[in-house]
Amino acid sequence: MERDDAPRAPDTGRGWPRAAGLFGVTMAASAVQPSVLVAVPFLLLAGTRGLRGLGLIAGAVLAMMLVVSGSRDGVWYIERAWALLVGGWFVGITLAAPAWRLSDRLLASVGGALAVSGGVLALRGGGWETVDFAVADGILGGVTTAVQAISLVRGEALSPALVSALQETARAQIVVFPAMLAVASMAGVGVAWWLYHRLRGEGDQALGPVRGFRFNDHMVWVMIGGLLLLVLRWGDALARVGSNAVVFMGALYALRGAAVFMFISGGLSLFGYVMLAVGLVLAAPVVVGILMMVGIGDTWLDVRGKLRETTV
Repeated sequence: MERDDAPRAPDTGRGWPRAAGLFGVTMAASAVQPSVLVAVPFLLLAGTRGLRGLGLIAGAVLAMMLVVSGSRDGVWYIERAWALLVGGWFVGITLAAPAWRLSDRLLASVGGALAVSGGVLALRGGGWETVDFAVADGILGGVTTAVQAISLVRGEALSPALVSALQETARAQIVVFPAMLAVASMAGVGVAWWLYHRLRGEGDQALGPVRGFRFNDHMVWVMIGGLLLLVLRWGDALARVGSNAVVFMGALYALRGAAVFMFISGGLSLFGYVMLAVGLVLAAPVVVGILMMVGIGDTWLDVRGKLRETTV
C-alpha cells in the first residue's frame, strides 16, 4: 500500500486498519517470528532518522525487548539476520531515493536482502541446507504442537486424515517459505514504516489507501520467468525457484487486483468485507485466482489510469 502519485482528494481515512492488515499478512505468511520483522526495521528507522518524543522512545525500547527475547537457537539468529538485511536495505533505499513509491522501496529491499543472503549461503558450503532444515524443523514442530494442543482441548485425538492434511500443508509451506517470507517481510517493514511515523507524531497516513497499490510493471517478467521454470522442469532446484517466484508475484498481483476492484467500486462496505472473507474461506483459490488475473491485466491495461482520464 502506498501513496498514489496521481492527483486526488486528500485521504482522510484511518491509517491503522491498513497497518493492522499488513501485520495480519506478516503473521499469516511468516515462517519466523512476525514481531521481529517489524521490530528490527523499526529500530533501524529510529536509529537513522532520529528518536523524537516519548512515544518513539518507548516504541524503541519495546522493539529492543522483542528483538533480544527468545531462545537463542539457530533459527533465532537466522530470523534476526534476515530482518536486519531487509531493514537495512529499506533504510538505505529510503535515504537514497525518498521519492520512490513505498511498494518499490519494499520490493527493492526484499530483492537486495535475497541477493545478499543468497550469495552468502552459496559461498558457504551447506549453508542453504542448514537454513532449509532449520525452517522445516520449526514449521513441522509448530504443526505437531498445534495438533497436540487441539487434541488436548477437544479431549480426543484428531483424525489421521486431518493430521495428514496439516502435515502436507506444512510441507508445501516449507517448499515456498522463501516467497512467503518475502511477502511477510514487505508487510512487516510496511508496518514498521507506519509505526515510526505514527509514534513520531506525523499522523497515520504513512500507508496510502489499498486502491492506490501498484508496483513496477516490469516485475511481470519475474512471474513469467517463474512459470517457465515450472513448465520446463530443469531440475528440482530451478523448479523450486520458479514456484517461489510464482507464489511471491502471485500474492502481489492478487493485492493489485484487489486495489483495482476497490478503485472501481470506491471501497468496500462492511457487507463487502464480510462477503470477501466468506469467499476466501469457501473458495480461496478461485477468489485469489481472479484477483491475480485482474492484477496481471492491470500491468498492460492500466485500468485505474484510464478511468482517471475519462473522469477528468
